[in-house]
Amino acid sequence: MEINTTEGATSGAIETKADAFEASFDIVTRQEETAAAIAALRGDLTEVKGRLDKVNRAAVRPVIGSGDTGEASPELKGFVDGYLRLGRETELKSLSIGSPADGGFALPRPIDTEIARRLVKFSPVRSVANVVQTSSSGFRRLISIGGTASGWASETGARTETASPKLAEIVPPQGELYANPSATQQMLDDGAFDVGNWLASEIATEFARAEGAAFINGTGTNQPRGFLTGPTAAQNDSTRPFGTLQFITSGNSTAFDAAPEAKLIDLVFSLRAGLRQGAVWMMNSATLAAVRKFKAADGSFLWQAGIVDGQPSRLLGYPVIEAEDMPDIGAGAFPIAFGNFKAGYLIAERTATTILRDPYTNKPYVQFYATRRVGGQVLDSDAIKLMKIST
Repeated sequence: MEINTTEGATSGAIETKADAFEASFDIVTRQEETAAAIAALRGDLTEVKGRLDKVNRAAVRPVIGSGDTGEASPELKGFVDGYLRLGRETELKSLSIGSPADGGFALPRPIDTEIARRLVKFSPVRSVANVVQTSSSGFRRLISIGGTASGWASETGARTETASPKLAEIVPPQGELYANPSATQQMLDDGAFDVGNWLASEIATEFARAEGAAFINGTGTNQPRGFLTGPTAAQNDSTRPFGTLQFITSGNSTAFDAAPEAKLIDLVFSLRAGLRQGAVWMMNSATLAAVRKFKAADGSFLWQAGIVDGQPSRLLGYPVIEAEDMPDIGAGAFPIAFGNFKAGYLIAERTATTILRDPYTNKPYVQFYATRRVGGQVLDSDAIKLMKIST
């Protein structure tokens, strides 16, 4: 370092001047420090990015609007590309999902593929009746109604002619159930769930409900004849005409009498012993609520709840079928039926449900025309007994 004293200076100040060679080393040092700082910053960013990647891989979050497929929806991709990567935020200002006009309409609306359905009341007559598949609409079945006579004779005694058995013809009235819902082709293409299968399921459910009601209360005109709409009488099997159901009165004009268990026992044993094997009770839930309160003389309930999963509850030892299309307790009604429905009621169906997809008749709608041909009638009138609310 060189020290010079400036001539003419009266204050005695000393002026210091840096050597040019040493100054060049200072510049190199500052450049190296700057490079080191940049390298450290880059290393920190790399470490932060690594940590973020680990967090993203560990976090299991559903993709917006795309279910569980793992593919980003257009809304999410636009947000990531435009805002997170490129910093475009002007288009997001003043937007709010709370206000439809400010962006709420654009909010993805996830729709579950499973559609909850309101429970429909069925009459499960088909599950206990005699069901046959037919190849034509003119189905007939012959039933022997007895009438054969016999006699005793000695070894050499004369054998006179005896009566021959008689036959009855059963022709179940048939009708055609149909449904004809429609949907636009765009709805079928763009729906968030399988619209076609959903319509088919709804049709099948409605057909089951409609035919179950007809097996009990059908008129027989373009539909099955229900077992409650046929003729009834109080006579027993030996004197009652074939095709007429026997009923037992309750002893009260609006409900059961003071000893309802006695009437139920009478109803059970009005059925022949051979038919009681496989017999069931049939009533709706309102009647069932009243019957469950019946007690025997010793105070025990007549109702026996099923203690094993899948086993039906029993009344006087026989299973109970809950059919909502059975009438409520009321004057002149038949709220309770007891019998062997496998022997007593015949269901004849032509084919299973068929569905025709018609995209041509009513454009732009696609119609689903479903049909089911089914018939029904009492087969053996001795096999079903009724309880009538009457004095």
